[in-house]
Amino acid sequence: MASNVNPTVRRRRLGQELRRLRELKGMTAEEVAERLLVSQSKISRLENGRRSISQRDVRDLCGVYEVEDQRVVESLMQMAKDSRQQGWWHSFGDIPYSVYIGLETDAASLRVYDPQVVPGLLQTRAYAQALIRGALPETAPADIDKRVQVRMRRQERISAAENPLRLWTVLDEAALRRVVGGRAVMREQLEHLVEQSQLPHVTVQVIPFEMGAHPGLNGQYAILEFPDAADSSVVYIEGVTSDLYLEKANDVRKYSVLYEHLRAQALNVEQSRQFIADMAKSYAS
Repeated sequence: MASNVNPTVRRRRLGQELRRLRELKGMTAEEVAERLLVSQSKISRLENGRRSISQRDVRDLCGVYEVEDQRVVESLMQMAKDSRQQGWWHSFGDIPYSVYIGLETDAASLRVYDPQVVPGLLQTRAYAQALIRGALPETAPADIDKRVQVRMRRQERISAAENPLRLWTVLDEAALRRVVGGRAVMREQLEHLVEQSQLPHVTVQVIPFEMGAHPGLNGQYAILEFPDAADSSVVYIEGVTSDLYLEKANDVRKYSVLYEHLRAQALNVEQSRQFIADMAKSYAS
């Protein structure tokens, strides 16, 4: 059904198939761009799923690649049609990180490291509101409210009765000590974190300050994995003006190894839960 189609994932799958057809033809993206009188960057964006693709684009590319099986062409054109449908997040208007939301919505598991704040999927409404207001001081109240609503909607992946998102979070102690929204907000947030950590599909670990230098000092990142083997894992790194998506196997492998080191150096699950609970009590004083 159209309502179940994730346009972001459809674009990725379509882009992967178009890249495969190009490589089978032995052509470079530059050669294809010259044939179609478009920029090489357009071909690259179509292949990495970052740009909407029309049925006309698919038809033209299939022509360049000399795809003779009409069933293949029709299948790719249907994927292009599906990829232009809107996901639930489009109803909130222009969301800067909509590509990420599309990926997160379809992911089977998510591994997150954050050195500064509690990850969005585990934030309370009050914490999220205070965080967004502080991080984006020139944002209008209406836009802050919209971002908070989107964040709360994203959390439905955690509470879903069927196939909930498998979430593994490693936090630096700094994220627990940064007082966002005041002490009462922080206490509520940390108590919520303890509660969520007890879900069977949610794991939370903490790296305390006393651990010293560790592999997460380079900054925040997330690793998304998908239920369909055809969808490659993605490393997501959030930026101020643009985000970075890494999909090459070697890049994903390097970040996955770093994450394993982070998990090994962090407090175990029970120790982390007690650490967070104790800190929540400290905010009551």
